[in-house]
Amino acid sequence: MTAPAPNNRRIWLAIAAAFFANSVVFGTWAARLPAVKHAFDLSHDALGLLLLLMAGGALIGFPLAGNLSGRFGGARMSRLLWVAMVLTGLGLASAPTIWSLALAVFLFGMMGGGMDVAMNVWASEAEQDRGKIWMPSFHAMWSLGSALGALSGLVFIPWGWSYGSHITLVALIALPMGLWGMWVTWGHAPQTQERTPFFPRMRGKLLLVGLMTLCATLGEGAVADWSALFLIEVLAATEGFAPLGFVVFSSAMVVMRLSGALVIGRFGPVGSGALSAAFAITGALIISFAGQASLVLVGFGALGIGYALIMPLAMARAGASASMPQAMAVAGVATFAYGGILLGPPLIGFIAQATSLHLALSLLILLGLVMALTAHALRHPTQDG
Repeated sequence: MTAPAPNNRRIWLAIAAAFFANSVVFGTWAARLPAVKHAFDLSHDALGLLLLLMAGGALIGFPLAGNLSGRFGGARMSRLLWVAMVLTGLGLASAPTIWSLALAVFLFGMMGGGMDVAMNVWASEAEQDRGKIWMPSFHAMWSLGSALGALSGLVFIPWGWSYGSHITLVALIALPMGLWGMWVTWGHAPQTQERTPFFPRMRGKLLLVGLMTLCATLGEGAVADWSALFLIEVLAATEGFAPLGFVVFSSAMVVMRLSGALVIGRFGPVGSGALSAAFAITGALIISFAGQASLVLVGFGALGIGYALIMPLAMARAGASASMPQAMAVAGVATFAYGGILLGPPLIGFIAQATSLHLALSLLILLGLVMALTAHALRHPTQDG
């Protein structure tokens, strides 16, 4: 006897649980990076190399997870990679030497990045199967989980918990809760596909979608790492005021993502992409030319609105690809996205060193213009051309 198909609400909750669980563990790790740096007596350069290892692991995990998700389905791979991600997270918490920590960081990035692809494939399958615009709300759950994981540090750090004990507790609580949330009957058949290259070549409109995503995540990474310093160095804001730039930016992203279905339903993918680019350009102009810290916060809010829907729109567009397998298209876009987050902070730092931080953040204007020029590629295709 065949089990009844789950309703839309249960499907949404299952995929949202995957996005939330993935980001909670990442957020907890990020919150304890200063403690990891202190425990292993790492220099800034050494910590940077450690994080580069995580990025390298993710870049390998993306196409691998894309291939496996194409064969076995995004739902099954999301659950398997979630277990693997938690196990490698426990490795982060218990690594006794810098070399074992480096291995754990690489594997954590690989499993976490792979899960990112798998759950986006699952989300794309669900959107098409149920005829819903769900992708923005799933990415809102990722933003929320990341924030809560980071905020857990406000509880455990004052209590004197080591980073290992903190990460272990969060991982052990999150593992069964995440599996329980994701455990749903998903009858959508995984796509059949021929052998594909490990790094498939993106082309046509899908390549433009990747470029648009790269611009948005370059900006997102730049704001995450440089907004506070910009407020202090360029606008003479106090150290207590400076974190508000990223707080406003992140809050705007969450609100916009939660409103994403309404926006995309009203304007369509192309219109929503163009509107997002307009907000990104406006925010970047305010940041570049406003001389008051309070006005610059408005600029960061506009940037958050502008970047919020690009990743969900890009993942949905990749899931509708006609020129390459769905799972591999999602993996390709994810590679662009992660590349942007990785390259954004050092690129801004290099330009700031050569010129000034004020001029470096003006690069966000150019990124917004490229987003506007590539928004047309978000139209769901009959073929990618």
